[in-house]
Amino acid sequence: MSVLLLGGSPSVSSSGARLLQHVGDKLALHGHRCHTLQVRDLPAQALLHASFDDPAIVRATALLQGVDAIVVATPVYKASYTGILKAFLDLLPQDGLDGKLVLPLATGGSQSHMLVLDYALRPVLASLSARFILPGIYATSDQLRWNAATGLTLDAPIAARVARGVEQLSSELFALPQRRQQAQHARHSLAA
Repeated sequence: MSVLLLGGSPSVSSSGARLLQHVGDKLALHGHRCHTLQVRDLPAQALLHASFDDPAIVRATALLQGVDAIVVATPVYKASYTGILKAFLDLLPQDGLDGKLVLPLATGGSQSHMLVLDYALRPVLASLSARFILPGIYATSDQLRWNAATGLTLDAPIAARVARGVEQLSSELFALPQRRQQAQHARHSLAA
């Protein structure tokens, strides 16, 4: 099964990008193929002018359409997810996440923004017809420590939530083929 790691941070060295990569590494250990798309690497002009036919936007959308699940990560800015992530999501068709499993991640400076996943990001993901949106994972900067020599260290509560999120996403991914087969069988039964 394939997973898109969708980064919504404008910063190259953000804690959210590091958490996203950490989750991707854990999913790879479960046998999933992970692809990374950092929205900041897409042409700003194409994002701001909603250039659906821009070659980079077309490739990014095709990459998203070709995966079974998406792990989307964003820092919290002004009590919401980032504008560049919103600009990219706005370029997707209304059913752009149809059939996709989604694991949302967010990072912020304090616990006061932890509901951003539920009140800001989840409704947008749902409006794009995501098949199943898993419980989000929110972490503060203090819970994610970076050291160039040792890499990313997660506080125990966040490490436990990440482990549960990865396990749940992996389980859902492995169950997808059977669910798709059952849905197809049900459609054929109704047609007969």
